[in-house]
Amino acid sequence: MISKLLPTIFSQTWNTGHHHKLAGALVTILVLAILAIIGAVAYCLAKIISSKDVKGLEPTVPEASLKTVQDLKDGEQTMEKFLRDIAREKPVRFTLEQLCSFTNNYSTKLGAGGFGVVYKGQFPNGVKIAAKILKTCLNKRVEAQFMAEIGTIGRTYHINLVRLYGFCYDQTKAALVYEFMENGSLDKYLFTDTEVLKWEKLLDIAIGTARGIAYLHEECNQRIIHYDIKPANILLDAKFSAKVADFGLAKLCNPENTHDSTSGYRGTPGYSAPEFLLRNYPITQKCDVYSFGMLLFEIIGRRKNAQDCSSDTLDWFPKQVWDEYEKGELAAKVLGCGIEENDREEAERMSMVALWCVQDCPEARPPMSAVVKMLEGGVEIVAPPKPFRYLYSIGMDALKSPCRIVNGSSHLASEGTQGQGGESFWYQESSPIIAKYGASGFAVSSN
Repeated sequence: MISKLLPTIFSQTWNTGHHHKLAGALVTILVLAILAIIGAVAYCLAKIISSKDVKGLEPTVPEASLKTVQDLKDGEQTMEKFLRDIAREKPVRFTLEQLCSFTNNYSTKLGAGGFGVVYKGQFPNGVKIAAKILKTCLNKRVEAQFMAEIGTIGRTYHINLVRLYGFCYDQTKAALVYEFMENGSLDKYLFTDTEVLKWEKLLDIAIGTARGIAYLHEECNQRIIHYDIKPANILLDAKFSAKVADFGLAKLCNPENTHDSTSGYRGTPGYSAPEFLLRNYPITQKCDVYSFGMLLFEIIGRRKNAQDCSSDTLDWFPKQVWDEYEKGELAAKVLGCGIEENDREEAERMSMVALWCVQDCPEARPPMSAVVKMLEGGVEIVAPPKPFRYLYSIGMDALKSPCRIVNGSSHLASEGTQGQGGESFWYQESSPIIAKYGASGFAVSSN
């Protein structure tokens, strides 16, 4: 009986072991196949992601490139080489698709100018922007403006300078993407009666603008001359804080250079310094100081400096301010501009700063850091000499003299020149208490 059962048990055991080995082999093969498939898929995904990352880091470069307006020592710089260099700086290079998305297909137009149209937009994170779309056909002038904007404001950051987020450029379109300024430009509040700002806010705007220009002139690694300071280029944010904008004419200068080799007229008539009228005259950052002085006059008068009148004479507000100052009637002049008595002293101070800024000789104009101190108060402003002499018999020779008269003496008026006791030629330091209350506010007790 046992002898009959053994072959049967052995046969069943062998069959069972065989099936287990076969099943184990099949499972192993299946697992290896799945792992191979997963590995292949992972490899392909890694290649795709790596390719996208690399493409995302490399800006798209059109085959054709535009020649720039400047010649370098090693040959002419191309627009694309310029943009690749700028890519190492702060501004971001956007694609046309991104620009179209940001502006909702250019649906909200903010304004237009000689160089293009400005549209309102928004980043995906909700930050509002203003996109300046330049004309499709980039001529040399528009091309120079595009490069000037990116090459100057794109390298800086200051609370009183409009921020450039990025740009877009290809063969069909060029655009500049800025932060959005809710309250537009200053000229809207100076030259219209629809919206009026209080004097306190106008003073803050003047000081903020001066700080922005001072940063460009004195604090940047490379000095930046704006060349077009005027109310239309001073933008106001939601809190009416001033930001200098529109750097289309701006230029970088080596801080060691005392002047710029700019040839030809720059800026806007009525704001540009008189030295632009002289051939081969060395242009310095003091041309911005002159323009800022003209802006101050328009803040004081809340009107354009030059207005047409019925007679043949020109109604020019800056000369009126000087005439009244010379007669000792400046207070009556500023009150006649609608400035209240409580703000009269600050308005008179601003008038004296403006008269200093528009001096004929560039060296006689104060640096913007001094202008900031003079506007803020706490210093005693020295009596300014007569400006606008170049308009009269002395002619343009007024610009060529580096000297001016202070208290009957001739002094060399160069930037940073200090008088005795650390006092500048434009102002004298005074203690904060004296500046606030005046010398007459003190009384000596006899006790």
